[in-house]
Amino acid sequence: MSDLGTSVLTRPLFRSLDDADVKGKRVLLRVDLNVPMQDGRITDSTRIEEIAPTILELSDKGGKVILLSHLNRPKAPNPKDSLRPVASEVARIIKRPVAFAEDCIGPKAQTAIAAMRNGDILCLENTRFHPGEERNDKEFARKLAALGDMFVDDAFSAAHREHAANTAIVTVSNLPAYPGRAMRAELDALARAFETPEHPVAAIVGGAKISTKLDLLGHLLQKVETLIIGGGMANTFLAAQGKAIGKSLCESDLIPNAREILAKAESLRREIVLPVDAVVAQKFAAHAPSRVVSVDAVGPEDMILDIGPKSVEHVVAVLARSKTLVWNGPFGAFELEPFDNGTVAVAEAVAELTEAKKLVSFAGGGDTVAALNVAGVRDRLTHVSTAGGAFLESLEGKMLPGVRVLMVAPASSS
Repeated sequence: MSDLGTSVLTRPLFRSLDDADVKGKRVLLRVDLNVPMQDGRITDSTRIEEIAPTILELSDKGGKVILLSHLNRPKAPNPKDSLRPVASEVARIIKRPVAFAEDCIGPKAQTAIAAMRNGDILCLENTRFHPGEERNDKEFARKLAALGDMFVDDAFSAAHREHAANTAIVTVSNLPAYPGRAMRAELDALARAFETPEHPVAAIVGGAKISTKLDLLGHLLQKVETLIIGGGMANTFLAAQGKAIGKSLCESDLIPNAREILAKAESLRREIVLPVDAVVAQKFAAHAPSRVVSVDAVGPEDMILDIGPKSVEHVVAVLARSKTLVWNGPFGAFELEPFDNGTVAVAEAVAELTEAKKLVSFAGGGDTVAALNVAGVRDRLTHVSTAGGAFLESLEGKMLPGVRVLMVAPASSS
């Protein structure tokens, strides 16, 4: 089941937490606590805030909530990669005590769990302190599974990884498995975007490189009426059309692939929107001297760093006649002023159309979320995913291993 367009995300093949009896049960809750940290302090708690409702619901229903997560990529146990400070941040956000166990399996985990009362919350140590986690090792997964009576996965951002605490923990055990509230919101958003969208559907694909998004572009052409291409990857398409792009970022070896995508779009009668003007500079730096030029007038020393006002106007006009939008990737070097203007202007238009109920908008990916934060509109879109690789692979039409193991046969679906 590789294509979200023919997948079963909207059908009742997931158990629902609405039907789960968790009172007195040891609930293994897979979360993504891989949050950014500096000097032992969490610098962005967004992922914790997203899973807080699931933690609180399971606790309020009398479950013994046991948090499973990884942090960073340790090769062995290392204090700097401990989840202890993250557990403290979880406690601060949910305003409840969160106990901590110094291992995720073995006597330390078992003792901490045995001491739990109904409604208690416990965070186990970094699962990646054990090499069996990333190897999806069955024996390690059995030790994890033995700690619980049921499994809830609320870590969509890790669902593309076939690791023990995501997949084998279900396949080697008889634990009933449920998507958590944040996970279910992601799955419902993807289903709404690709299985039951209101047409016409537009997609914005930006970012630096085509090479990381070839599968995505090919898949989206089957799903959308309009494909809007921005960011550095648009330069490769402009070059494929024979336009001079100066010293702009370009993947010259992928120009043939860009031509293939343009030809495929034409054969499918899909519209591809590329920049018609651009903000160029001869130095990649904040507030570097810049000017707006037609994409037919980029000089040999110029670098395209953002879309121009006519391009913004064209994109907004396309969105105004669309009903559904999927967005992954910025239009320019949004980290540097004034090259954030194009992305911010489009983001504001998307927010306005969404609030006016003229557009259903889905966005995701690290740079996209950062850009929406710069624009100050993140909370005004229909759904914004903080997942990176998992969101991108879902847009490519791939069934994520961490999602597949949550599916149950229709006869046993609750």
